[in-house]
Amino acid sequence: MSDTQTLIENRPPSVAGLFLERVAATPDAEAYRYPVPSSAGQGPDEWKSLSWTQAAERVYAIAAGLIELGVQGEQRVALAAGTRIEWILADLGIMCAGAATTTVYPQTNADESAYILSDSESRVLIAENAEQLAKAKEKRAELPELTHVVVIDAAGVETADWILTLDELEKRGAARLEKDPDLIKERVGAITKDQLATLIYTSGTTGRPKGVRLPHDNWSYMAKAIAATGLVSTEDVQYLWLPLAHVFGKVLTSGQIEVGHVTAVDGRVDKIIENLPVVQPTYMAAVPRIFEKVYNGVAAKARAGGGAKYKIFQWAAEVAREYAKVSQDNFRRTGTASVPFGLGAKHKAADALVFAKIREAFGGNLRACVSGSAALSPEIGYFFAGAGIHILEGYGLTESSAASFVNPGEAYRTGTVGKPLPGTEVRIADDGEILLRGPGIMEGYHKLPEKTAEVLEPDGWFHTGDIGELSPDGYLRITDRKKDLIKTSGGKYIAPAEVEGQFKAVCPYVSNILVHGADRNFCTALIALDEAAITEWAKENGLEGKSYAEIVAAPVTVDMVDGYVKQLNEGLQRWQTIKKFRLLPRDLDVEHGEITPSLKLKRPVVEREYKHLIEEMYDGSRER
Repeated sequence: MSDTQTLIENRPPSVAGLFLERVAATPDAEAYRYPVPSSAGQGPDEWKSLSWTQAAERVYAIAAGLIELGVQGEQRVALAAGTRIEWILADLGIMCAGAATTTVYPQTNADESAYILSDSESRVLIAENAEQLAKAKEKRAELPELTHVVVIDAAGVETADWILTLDELEKRGAARLEKDPDLIKERVGAITKDQLATLIYTSGTTGRPKGVRLPHDNWSYMAKAIAATGLVSTEDVQYLWLPLAHVFGKVLTSGQIEVGHVTAVDGRVDKIIENLPVVQPTYMAAVPRIFEKVYNGVAAKARAGGGAKYKIFQWAAEVAREYAKVSQDNFRRTGTASVPFGLGAKHKAADALVFAKIREAFGGNLRACVSGSAALSPEIGYFFAGAGIHILEGYGLTESSAASFVNPGEAYRTGTVGKPLPGTEVRIADDGEILLRGPGIMEGYHKLPEKTAEVLEPDGWFHTGDIGELSPDGYLRITDRKKDLIKTSGGKYIAPAEVEGQFKAVCPYVSNILVHGADRNFCTALIALDEAAITEWAKENGLEGKSYAEIVAAPVTVDMVDGYVKQLNEGLQRWQTIKKFRLLPRDLDVEHGEITPSLKLKRPVVEREYKHLIEEMYDGSRER
């Protein structure tokens, strides 16, 4: 048996157990960093740290406090908050109490929040602030199982017999631990690997979301498997901003506990650019939209700098892509990422002019980024690879505890999601669907045995709903969602995500694009532009001071985007080309339910909302 197999197979039943082991092994090492607004209320945030011992003190107090509220093993405690240090401490506290966390996105409205709390039969809700508390108050009559709400930020909150603050919960827990110091050790020791740890509700595109049941063993396996990849070490500093209610963010907390490195936590997306030079992370995970925004921002800034600067950027971008493709190809063939002398010289010049500044904007210490949740355009991936920002694409689903595949470090291949994590099996079905089996696969959907049977075979193979191809040496390439494949009226199959990704690499102003064409005789697209980028462009094109809606409605804007659509079409098969498009009057967003909190497009929602524009493009079914 290999060292890797031993590491994974000899895992404890729970991450709660791993946490106790980590605290015992490195009690004084730094575990977390988190921002606190400056005392003066102005200027940059102050960053504070917690050692593993300090974190454990709060985690155990939260766990004991929940036990004081009557929470029993596997009973659900809901957590409705953004990404912040208290989310991690509360989640660990819930697990150390032997209970299970129900994750709720803070953006979720009162009706859907109530559905999740009711369906999960959550006994306690840990709410971020008065806004989250208000949702529970509004729907309290529909939540007979909910006995208490614990509020993290107490501003504007009046406590009552069923409402208390997190500080009060921790004080109750600390008092209980004084009388019963072995309480947490006993609770954690009693956890079995099949015991429910997390209930994550997938953001469905239609109907109510399904609760995915993830037992403790899923997270224990993930922690060990992430460590076994060798991608992270104790010296790393992770910048964690992803939504922790999403499985991608959640899995990163498990891996950190096993490895023991530092994690800086701040979920405020508008603070990412400000935080990077402060945190100076060595690695971070993100979704493709973040890399697209950075790329578009760099391109827009170069364009605003004048013709010469933009030409330099365009030249450097092509050098980056060529350098990345050649070096990756050579590494695959020879094991050495060598490039011809001439290309190396061009790359050195481009690095001094462009790439070094991009790396500095990421904090200067970034060794690698992990991208997941949706497909990253290969052209954008190659650009960052050539610029020295190594994006390791990965793949997984809520139902597989997030991480099923990830690209290996030096041997990563842009355009693929890498190889399976140790212990995970994969096979491709006859219709191209990716099937997975292993310790990361869910127990099933909460109270939905029929839905579980649709995707989970008796022998453990899980149907992902994604279409993919495996290379001879085990690298997986995702081609599309099985249900999202478009079949035109001419019988041609089109993967819309592939076309959409190519357009994002071509047009620096796009935010979201949806390609439509199912049962039609040609393809069309709905395009939303990035507000910041298009507003800058507007200043130089006679539209300064106009609103976003006025800018996208202007003929000059439509003509500009049309140029990029024609550029896209040059690289597509005829049946893939976009014959008509419409610019949307606003960007797509989470609040309108058009994209998920992890920034994935909800196609049915967008197509339903903008059906009139789609029908307009097919009026008479004439191509442009």
